[in-house]
Amino acid sequence: MDVDIAVILSAIMDSFSYWWIVVPGVIVGIVMGAIPGFAAHNTIIILLPLTLSMEVEPAMVFMMSLYCASHFGGGIPSILMNIPGTGGAAATTLDGYPMTQQGKGTQALVLSFVASTLSGLLTTMVTLLSITFLAKAAFQVQSVEMVVIMLFGIALIAVIAAEDIIKGLIAGVVGLLLGSMGADHIYAAPRGTFGLLQLFDGLPLVPALVGLFAVSEALIMIEQKAIQKEGAPVNRLTSWGEIFSDVAFALKRWWLIVWTGLLGLVIGILPGAGASIAAFVAYQQARMFSKEPEKFGKGHPEGVLAPEAANNGVTTGTIVPLLAIGIPGGSTAAVMMVVLQYHGVPFGPRLFVESPSVAYGVIAAMLAAYVFMAILTIPLTRYMSRVAVVPTVFLAPIIITFTLIGAYVARGMVFDMGLALVFGVIGYIARKTGYNVPAILIGVILGPMLERSFMLVMRLSGNDLGHLFSSTLGNILWGMLVLTLLSPLLRKFGLGRRKSKP
Repeated sequence: MDVDIAVILSAIMDSFSYWWIVVPGVIVGIVMGAIPGFAAHNTIIILLPLTLSMEVEPAMVFMMSLYCASHFGGGIPSILMNIPGTGGAAATTLDGYPMTQQGKGTQALVLSFVASTLSGLLTTMVTLLSITFLAKAAFQVQSVEMVVIMLFGIALIAVIAAEDIIKGLIAGVVGLLLGSMGADHIYAAPRGTFGLLQLFDGLPLVPALVGLFAVSEALIMIEQKAIQKEGAPVNRLTSWGEIFSDVAFALKRWWLIVWTGLLGLVIGILPGAGASIAAFVAYQQARMFSKEPEKFGKGHPEGVLAPEAANNGVTTGTIVPLLAIGIPGGSTAAVMMVVLQYHGVPFGPRLFVESPSVAYGVIAAMLAAYVFMAILTIPLTRYMSRVAVVPTVFLAPIIITFTLIGAYVARGMVFDMGLALVFGVIGYIARKTGYNVPAILIGVILGPMLERSFMLVMRLSGNDLGHLFSSTLGNILWGMLVLTLLSPLLRKFGLGRRKSKP
């Protein structure tokens, strides 16, 4: 499975020739990604009859375009209304929404756009040139390494809890407890289901996500006249000069976009990891190694760049195990697998031998998607931020309506709509009493994944905790985790010594 530059260049040219498919895919992806609950895989499933009726190459180009754009679309409501369109966009709310409240909504959207497109283009090129190596690297990451990777994301709870340790940790623990609902991973015994069969498979993520953020935010909106805080600059129509100035501002932080995008790519190739883990890990790492960590969570531009770059790195990463070894890296990749199987396309090394144009064409389609996304989204940033000046008396009922529909779509259960309202009340109470809602969500998302990987390690090792330190790669990750957690203390110690010197 050697890299054939001629085939890659041909695939890139072919992908741009499908511009008439890429453009609609990007538009649909942005719109559906911006609606909470309508993730890329849901949209692709709805459009499955259309893609099955097309030839395999245009079908994959359309799905990849939609997939890439949906990650960018998920960040739009996160920034403008504190409502993540997808789980991967939840970390974007931490700094994106405060920027909107400060009258910097357009700048936050431009930062999100630049991070998404630059990271997407970079990781796509890296994947095209090194898909064989990346596929082999995926085999090296086992359950031990997954435990440590998820702990990086869980560590963000401690970061969030820094301002109010007790309330922050309580919120994180509540999230972990909520995430443990459902059948346990060993004996399938129900835990915390209250006798409800709808919770036997665990707490559904979409109702919890839209409830904690969207419904609770709508209830908060009812108490105020507008999203922007009083005294913030009036959100006027931004000039083209200001937009390109914001683009230049983001490009100056290219290194942050590059390494968080590559981090997302690595996490994306791990089956079952996904954008949520990548976004939280990238945000946590960006804050830990920032020269201004105290600004995170208060409207810091780097807090938007890091998770958005990681989100789009994951997009490319999830396709790698599907193409190289026939294992879908996520739910969207699983739907794409159905389309490839329907057309009789093989997986693994055979794909690159028998149908190299399809193999490289799938990834090259991402390149075309990000290029057209850049052309389409720059003008939109001038007008999207105007949502922040719409009176909340109109916004709140619209938000609740769309989020309840999104909660229903995920599993097709009316029960999930009620669950979203319950979590909306929980999120509202948490906001009013000073408990951190993102800390709760981190526990809900990452808790079950961490438990699953940890229990797998224990089963394979005969309940030997020492097995967690039996892997060379795992030990390197453990060392990085310890350094990450100690970095704030080391930074304070270094500053203290500098100040003490005459």
